Amino acid sequence: MCNMQIKPLAARASLLAAMTLMYGLAAPGAAYAQGAPQAVTAKRTDVVQLASGYRASKLTGVTVYNRNKDSIGTLDDLIVSPGAERTTYAILSVGGFLGMGKHLVAVPFNDLQIENRRVVLSDATKQSLESLPEFKYAPD
Repeated sequence: MCNMQIKPLAARASLLAAMTLMYGLAAPGAAYAQGAPQAVTAKRTDVVQLASGYRASKLTGVTVYNRNKDSIGTLDDLIVSPGAERTTYAILSVGGFLGMGKHLVAVPFNDLQIENRRVVLSDATKQSLESLPEFKYAPD
């Protein structure tokens, strides 16, 4: 009977020691993976506001207009640059017919506006976009 009481006490003591050790290692604000400190910081995000935004998957394929409501191309893709600044670029498809002869160009995503559910590149024309250097995807 004496042994029966010692085991639960020993188990509780081991659990308490493990919890104390884990709490000591997990300093407030620190993230650990496999025991190694991680440099991940959490930021609060307004998820309600974010949810009213536009998903990249829904933007792909939409027509891009200029301020005169002329169709000037199609949003083909979004690419985040590999540099530290992580700039997002819109890859626009201009010219061509039924996918043949299209010309891809990259413009900073910040240059686009979304007005009344339309993607607008205010001062652009088909000709000004076609005169930009052609964008080509890097081989996989």
